[in-house]
Amino acid sequence: MKVTSTLGGLAGAAALTLMNEGVKKVSKDAPRLDLLGQNAVAKFMKGNNMISKTTQQFFPLAGDLITNSLFYGMARGTNPKNTMIRGALLGLGAGIGAVVLPGQMGLPEKPTNKTNQTKLMTVAWYLLGGLVAAAVINAIDSYKDADIDELKTTAVNTGKNLAKNVVKQVAQTV
Repeated sequence: MKVTSTLGGLAGAAALTLMNEGVKKVSKDAPRLDLLGQNAVAKFMKGNNMISKTTQQFFPLAGDLITNSLFYGMARGTNPKNTMIRGALLGLGAGIGAVVLPGQMGLPEKPTNKTNQTKLMTVAWYLLGGLVAAAVINAIDSYKDADIDELKTTAVNTGKNLAKNVVKQVAQTV
């Protein structure tokens, strides 16, 4: 995986995590992606004393960031349009999976299925992550010879603008 893809994936994962952590504090219908991840880790580690309690508490957030970064890093396409399409499809797929699969995997469904609004926000947040990842990948690719400060500023501003637009949309539905 190229550094560009890794950075884009990290930006997408960070956008998803920030939305999850921020909105859950202001909306009772917000998805609890953190709980979904914790339940998945707990199910996987059930009866396993390989890791400490501290690691079990830290791993869900770190694990989510790492796995989502790698997942969203796959958004890179052969051209900018293809990258955006791939980012959107990855995000939609992950969001729909987070709504549909927990029950089938023996995990509690409530964190992502509490209400129709919860389901919609779940899909929207994963979609946001995919779009942020794709936008950052495109921003970095378009500045191959730019200096690092300009590159960093462009990537951060692109992610902020996308996140602001999604927050506005979510706020209108709440």
